[in-house]
Amino acid sequence: MDAPEEPVPPVIYTMENKPIVTCAGDQNLFTSIYPTLSQQLPREPMEWRRSYGRAPKMIHLESNFVQFKEELLPKEGNKALLTFPFLHIYWTECCDTEVYKATVKDDLTKWQNVLKAHSSVDWLIVVVENDAKKKNKTNILPRTSIVDKIRNDFCNKQSDRLLVSDAETEGRVLIVCPSSVPVTGGDPGLELLAVQPRALWTLLYSRSDSTSPDLRGCFGFSLSQCVVLSDPLKDSSRTQESWNAFLTKLRTLLLMSFTKNLGKFEDDMRTLREKRTEPGWSFCDYFMVQEELAFVFEMLQQFEDALVQYDELDALFSQYVVNFGAGDGANWLTFFCQPVKSWNGLILRKPIDMEKRGLIQRQEATLLDLRSYLFSRQCTLLLFLQRPWEVAQRALELLHSCVQELKLLEVSVPPGALDCWVFLSCLEVLQRIEGCCDRAQIDSNIAHTVGLWSYATEKLKSLGYLCGLVSEQGPNSEDLNRTVDLLAGLGAERPETANAAQSPYKKLKEALSSVEAFEKHYLDLSHATIEMYTSIGRIRSAKFVGKDLAEFYMRKKSPQKAEIYLQGALKNYLAEGWALPITHTRKQLAECQKHLGQIENYLQTSSLLASDQHLTESEREHFCREILSFASRQADSPGHKIVLPMHSFAQLRDLHFTPSNAVVHMGGALSVEITVCSQMPVPVHVEQIAINVHFSIEKNNYRKTAEWLTKHKTANGIVSFPAETAPFPTSQNSLPALELCEMFERSPSDNSLHTTGIICKNVHMLLRKQESGASLEAPSGAALEAGAHVLKCTAVTLEPGPNTITFRTQAKEPGTYTLRQLCASVGPVWFVLPHIYPLVQYEVYSQEPQLHVEPLADSLLAGIPQKVKFTVTTGHYTVKHGDSLQLSNVEAMLILCHEESRAVIYSNMREKASDAPLRVQSSDKVTSISLPAAPAYHVMEFELEVLSVPSAPAAGGESAVLGVTEPHGKHKDTHKAGHCMATVDHKVSIDCPWSIYSTVIALTFSMPFGTTHSLLSSGTRKYVQVCVQNLSELDFQLSDSHLVDTGDSTDLRLIPLNTESEQRIHSKQAVFFVWELKWTQEPPPSLHCLFSVGFSPASEERLSVSLKPYTYEFQVDNFLTLYSVRAEISPPPGAELCRTGSLCSLEVSVTRLSGLSEADKDEALTERAEYFSTKLMYEVVDNSSNWAVCGKSSGVISMPVAARATHRVHMEVMPLFAGYLPLPDVRLFKYLPHHSAHSSQLDADSWIENDSLSVDKHVDDQLDSGSVQSRGSMRSVASSEHKGLPMPRLRALPPGQAFNASAGTQVLVIPSQDDHVLEVSVT
Repeated sequence: MDAPEEPVPPVIYTMENKPIVTCAGDQNLFTSIYPTLSQQLPREPMEWRRSYGRAPKMIHLESNFVQFKEELLPKEGNKALLTFPFLHIYWTECCDTEVYKATVKDDLTKWQNVLKAHSSVDWLIVVVENDAKKKNKTNILPRTSIVDKIRNDFCNKQSDRLLVSDAETEGRVLIVCPSSVPVTGGDPGLELLAVQPRALWTLLYSRSDSTSPDLRGCFGFSLSQCVVLSDPLKDSSRTQESWNAFLTKLRTLLLMSFTKNLGKFEDDMRTLREKRTEPGWSFCDYFMVQEELAFVFEMLQQFEDALVQYDELDALFSQYVVNFGAGDGANWLTFFCQPVKSWNGLILRKPIDMEKRGLIQRQEATLLDLRSYLFSRQCTLLLFLQRPWEVAQRALELLHSCVQELKLLEVSVPPGALDCWVFLSCLEVLQRIEGCCDRAQIDSNIAHTVGLWSYATEKLKSLGYLCGLVSEQGPNSEDLNRTVDLLAGLGAERPETANAAQSPYKKLKEALSSVEAFEKHYLDLSHATIEMYTSIGRIRSAKFVGKDLAEFYMRKKSPQKAEIYLQGALKNYLAEGWALPITHTRKQLAECQKHLGQIENYLQTSSLLASDQHLTESEREHFCREILSFASRQADSPGHKIVLPMHSFAQLRDLHFTPSNAVVHMGGALSVEITVCSQMPVPVHVEQIAINVHFSIEKNNYRKTAEWLTKHKTANGIVSFPAETAPFPTSQNSLPALELCEMFERSPSDNSLHTTGIICKNVHMLLRKQESGASLEAPSGAALEAGAHVLKCTAVTLEPGPNTITFRTQAKEPGTYTLRQLCASVGPVWFVLPHIYPLVQYEVYSQEPQLHVEPLADSLLAGIPQKVKFTVTTGHYTVKHGDSLQLSNVEAMLILCHEESRAVIYSNMREKASDAPLRVQSSDKVTSISLPAAPAYHVMEFELEVLSVPSAPAAGGESAVLGVTEPHGKHKDTHKAGHCMATVDHKVSIDCPWSIYSTVIALTFSMPFGTTHSLLSSGTRKYVQVCVQNLSELDFQLSDSHLVDTGDSTDLRLIPLNTESEQRIHSKQAVFFVWELKWTQEPPPSLHCLFSVGFSPASEERLSVSLKPYTYEFQVDNFLTLYSVRAEISPPPGAELCRTGSLCSLEVSVTRLSGLSEADKDEALTERAEYFSTKLMYEVVDNSSNWAVCGKSSGVISMPVAARATHRVHMEVMPLFAGYLPLPDVRLFKYLPHHSAHSSQLDADSWIENDSLSVDKHVDDQLDSGSVQSRGSMRSVASSEHKGLPMPRLRALPPGQAFNASAGTQVLVIPSQDDHVLEVSVT
């Protein structure tokens, strides 16, 4: 390389915070290329992939190119990255071999030796080609000769790697891989690949992390290479391609070197951090190392990564401080425990505070110095990241944590020094944020900065109190000396803020200079803070600042200004339920009201404080005596009344009425006992306690009896009142309940739990802004009610705690009395409970006398004595001697009275007053009951026995169903589903001495028995059966049963078949009585019978009165047997027995047993020459479905009315089952022809509904069943053929006239031989 004619001084190209690249060789050459190089290098980004799975990032590389000097190479143990040269470049444009051998080679050798001596392997040789020099040199060798020589001389170990950046390759890189290194995806061997340069660098870099194999040996270059740059100063496509290849190579080499050295630095840093438990480990040394890493990230404009480094340092130091507070301290923390001598606040206007950094490096920094420097660096990075509001948030956390850390480390801090430091720091952060944001952004993000304003206001207030700037007399000499010391600790103002008119330093110095200046600055800060809090909806915080402002005004003797803020704060605390702040604010408010002379408000606040449990006993007594002293002073000079709410003075717990149902009659006494819990700490003498009562008369009040009122009142007469929450009378119940849920956060890598907590889901409801309204501490405004009805109790001393007070009154006027208001007077001070809730009332009634008669049992039974209770409610009437009840006698009911009967008199409260004997006198028409004397509003009760004569309803005809009796006369039919007792009502008229009108009562008696009768036949013999069923719940003893004929027949005899004279009949059971009818001559057509039986309850041995027997009257008609019906089934011819499925012969014979009688004389009777005949209809029915009737099953026959006349009918039946089968039923009916005018309802209507008849006009004696169709098949035919024609009538024969002689007969049926399934009928 040709030496320049004049020596060129060394030039160092510097740029702050950029990776250093040294330049050796031809400096003039590099100087000419540098502008283009510095402009093109950062233009295109590179993808930076880091180890440990960190996300890749795109970065723009810039470099600080400096002249190569040996002094720049890092010494052993030097870990500084900012001064570390990441790449060394040698520049040459030599194109002559002789010149290369003479100068360039030696210079390169020296340069290489220096790099080897310092173990630096990141170097690059750049050969710049110049076509103009080639043309001037006639003996120049081809261009590759110099490159080959350099490669052979200095890259001999990488002789198989060569990069040619020239236009001949058309932008591609020729990569020659040695046979000893496999290519990715291929076999070992020598291969030639053509790839784009950018793809080559990306592939190389992406596989160059510490966890991947070293692939650099696979490509035609290494970190140390020789690069050819062709005509860099020309403007041609070839030059541009050469530049692109060179810049890509340079960026890749820089990034690889940077990644390698940074990774090594991080490993060393981790190793140093892991030694933190070893003795001698220094946090300051480690701080400088990790900050060096942060500087590197900042140098690469990776501000987020740089911020992470400072956050890790912050967390590490905070953890050590916490451990120190727990007793586990590190030795190096003693350097930070030295007393604080300077408190000039945070410095945020410099990117790096070198002064404090030097203190940390020399281990001379205090805790505040370390925290200040650390936060200044965080602030700078956050502002680079455009996150100014996070600066405010972190600043507030820092200031609070520093205060606690100073306490934990027990650092000696002069009084007020920390307040100065916090105040200056708050303003410094706010001004720093204002400097990088416009006014619109600041106004829209007040929520982030208002905390700093509030904290600065609080600290300025503390400084004012400390320096005597708030006292009424002003600062004294001691305060002035303290102020001078605090200002001295601030030091001189920093140069960067010296020219600022409103710097934090100037503001603090001015505020501490005089009382007026302090007041101005403090009020400005307070009002600004309140306005900010209000604008963002943080009303509670605004009221808190206002409370401090009120305290300031109180110290400045301006209570009228303080009251507004105290009322506002108290309202907010009451609405949200903060107990202790309420108490503290009330104390301040009481003092303010006392200074302002607001007597009523002061007394109200004093009563609240006297009952406040959060105050000490002495404080509570002080406020209580304030009230009592005012009352005693005003007692001598009476004036207007001062009305205060009751809840602070005393609380109503419960109320008890006597009588307990709170119902009293006119003239009666009523007492009201209340329990009042005094909230005062000392006994209080109350002149008068009164309850104002509201009286009302209801329209329907005359209907309310004592009994009705008692049912609608509480049983015990005690009314409990809910305990009031005195500090929070309205707010607590309106707040919703907390809705809490658990929160867990797990690590995404190993699913381990690393965070847990509780989240309130409805915090927006709990912390929402309360509705504005009147102050909760405003005067109560309760008015004393003036009325005619007042319950009073005078001269009462209320002890602390529960007190019982009794009011007594006498009821005068009937109506409803409502307790409205409770008042207690202490001199002119009246404590009033404006509304007593829940509603409390007592009733005064005026009642008319009443008589009530009711049975003692659920139902009265006829025939036996039953007790009836008489209840006389005297009401306003006084029963005198000689007064009596006159009862009209009823023929079928007797009123019984025993000599020992007594009347009991009760008071209105059901307390027994007296008893007296009862006299009952009876005559034919009236029974008189003499009443004993009884006062008004009492109740008289006595019992009498009544007896109803038993009798059953008369029944006519025959009945085979139990309980079917048709009641008559005064009996009522109460039959429903099942067997129910018949009832009878007896109405009794009673004349009472207090009324001119008679009272009619009805007593309902139930018949204990249900009776039915039936006629039984056995051929011509007749029997009468009477069934007596006990329908009641009692057991009876039956005796002396009789059945007599009440007719005029003398020949008829009734022979009883029951041998027992007495029988016991249990509840819900029946007893049957049977008599046989015998006669010698022709019996009467009907029989009139009267059944009677004696009875008595089985549980009673002897009754006081003799009981009348139970009677039952009935009538039996047509009981003589006229016809005998017999059926017989014969097997088929040639068979001995009937078989299933085979037709058998059924013969039905109807025999007349007697001659013509009165019962035969009806429409069916036909007179012949020799005899009379009647028409009968027979029907064969098998209801059990054992037989199938084949052919005609019914027919009409003409039966001669003569003894022993017989008619036989033959038909075929088929047995359906095997076994002993009962015979089919044979029914007989009277057949009444269609010309009959008889239209009575027939008992066979149910049969006619299912069967229709086809009647021939010429029916002769031989008419058989051919004229009668089957039941189911003839319905539609008859209805269509004979519609509108008069139909014949059927009438069933009475049970006594037809006797079935085959009843109970069974026929043996055997199964057929070919049946596969055998069905056997068992009856």
